[in-house]
Amino acid sequence: MQLDGVLFFPVTPFDADGALAEDVLAEHVGRGVAAGAGGVFVACGTGEFHALEPSEVERAVTVAVEAAAGRAPVFAGTGGPLPVARELARGAGRAGADGLLLLPPYLVTGPPRGLVRYVTGVAEATDLSLIVYQRNNAVFTPETAVEVACLPTVVGLKDGLGDIDLLQRIVLAVKAEVGKPFQFFNGLPTAEMTVPAYRGIGVDLYSSAVFAFAPEISLGFYKAVQAGDQALVNRYLAEFYKPLVELRDKVPGYAVALVKAAVRATGLDVGGVRPPLVDPSPEHLAELEKVVAAGRSLAA
Repeated sequence: MQLDGVLFFPVTPFDADGALAEDVLAEHVGRGVAAGAGGVFVACGTGEFHALEPSEVERAVTVAVEAAAGRAPVFAGTGGPLPVARELARGAGRAGADGLLLLPPYLVTGPPRGLVRYVTGVAEATDLSLIVYQRNNAVFTPETAVEVACLPTVVGLKDGLGDIDLLQRIVLAVKAEVGKPFQFFNGLPTAEMTVPAYRGIGVDLYSSAVFAFAPEISLGFYKAVQAGDQALVNRYLAEFYKPLVELRDKVPGYAVALVKAAVRATGLDVGGVRPPLVDPSPEHLAELEKVVAAGRSLAA
């Protein structure tokens, strides 16, 4: 399976009692697919994977698969301790997911050799396609990236590390030594800010958290990039993405909390974020409203 287009990372809605709001999630996913998402990545970073129990992940994936109705592939988040990651992978299979995004292991920093064992252990628990997320405490060498890429079900590597030199060497090694289709993804927070840099080393796919609340902005930027309209790309970066990133960086966890607040502002009752994240302050919500308005004006 080869992904293309803008990749949609929905938030996970909670109701007034803090439980998974399945109907709201179905509407959220349905809207995103109708807007033209190239893939749906449910219960991942933007979807507060860190705060969900395994049964909630499986239910969220089930809802997303039903809402997507075959119009876009659905990938499910998995990760954490190896036994949990394996069970989450099996649950995603039961829920009908097309693939998995494997997030880093919990807490500890393991050596690259240990990461190969971790990915192998998850891959052995499922037949689903697997995208490996390089980020934080999960950092591969070119050699171990090749080893992981050679696993039969591993189809991609998503980079949230931002070490362009390392990623360039990984890309070159995998392309030279792995004899199957394999995709690389820009997985940095607010990935659009680094799209030009990643495209320079041949990494065209990227996560778009903005798509969750303003697909018209996300798609407008994507089309400008695809058309090679550098002037318009620069306007999007300067007038929308840069102010959004500056606001995001004011409080840890705002990469998720701001997105959820922006979805809520569209009229979809997705609730707030679970601890340890915090919802944006009134001052920051007002600033977010101005930033989003500027982006929508540009997209229009």
